[in-house]
Amino acid sequence: MKKLQAIIKFTMDDHFMQLVPPHRTYINYLINKGIIDSYAVSMETQTCWITLNADSKTEADRYLAKSPLYKYWTYQIEELFVYDSQQYRLPSVQLN
Repeated sequence: MKKLQAIIKFTMDDHFMQLVPPHRTYINYLINKGIIDSYAVSMETQTCWITLNADSKTEADRYLAKSPLYKYWTYQIEELFVYDSQQYRLPSVQLN
């Protein structure tokens, strides 16, 4: 299983915001299944970053293509060499 980063640029129109709730339902489903590790959106730059677990870029692309917002996106998928965050660290020891 590879770690992949999707860097998505999007455009918005009147219909876009109506598709956000079903899109979030789909993203939550992928997070719950362990396919998506992280999901971040900037409205300022209209960019989204999604870190995925998949066997290939093609498989990651198939997941992205099922989003209701797919038609608003241009994106690239990159394989990550290093992925580190607090989530992957042991909790700090708290002495009583």
